[in-house]
Amino acid sequence: MRFRTIIITSIFIAIVSQMQAQTQVIAHRGFWKTEGSAQNSIAALLKADSIGCYGSEFDVWLTKDNELVVNHDPIYKMRSMEHSTLEELTKLRLNNGEELPSLEKYLKAAQKTNTRLILELKKLRNERQETTAVEKIVRLIKLMNLEQRVEYISFSLHAVKEFIRLAPPQTPVFYLGGELTPQELKELGCAGPDYQVGIFKKHPEWIMECHKLGMKANVWTVDKEEDMKWLIKLGIDFITTNEPLILQKQLK
Repeated sequence: MRFRTIIITSIFIAIVSQMQAQTQVIAHRGFWKTEGSAQNSIAALLKADSIGCYGSEFDVWLTKDNELVVNHDPIYKMRSMEHSTLEELTKLRLNNGEELPSLEKYLKAAQKTNTRLILELKKLRNERQETTAVEKIVRLIKLMNLEQRVEYISFSLHAVKEFIRLAPPQTPVFYLGGELTPQELKELGCAGPDYQVGIFKKHPEWIMECHKLGMKANVWTVDKEEDMKWLIKLGIDFITTNEPLILQKQLK
């Protein structure tokens, strides 16, 4: 009887370990490839939450008047993110009819969700602007009581270092650039790499290296099923995708 209990306990532990290690789904710019949605819209955030995504990724810029807006491209409808005011930008309409959201408005909507917030600070025109943006983001996230649900990513190494310096300890911060090894990222204090799929195809061993170092590995932007299957088999922690439903199907 005792032997049987030990076996059952061992099986349970193995199952729990496997569940904990399962690849998680991050919706790239939210779940926007569905009716009524648009990239980086509040609707895309809510829809990513509604289908149970681990996280919803979105992009943030600092405006001319030092405010924060959510948008991917540096120019949208002939308006520059960095050279326009918040008022000018939030008058613009997304493809689903929503106003281009300020970060504050976006986060207010996020308070009603459970999905993790994968906040990408875009690479700004200089490091001073990036530091200002990081300071304002970290302060706003705290004010909105979302510190336990946010993860930071950036192509700017300076911004990554600033998030590590200014965000609460243990806040996950990932680097998008692709040129640093897991060991180099570990030394910086990063949670891990968030690299384009081509980088991991060139260095598949980096996924295991991350795990040996106690880090996580994320990959973007993966929309092909064969790539999803390959990465899942390698034990990637997170996959950022424009096709969250397809990825969820692969994980069942």
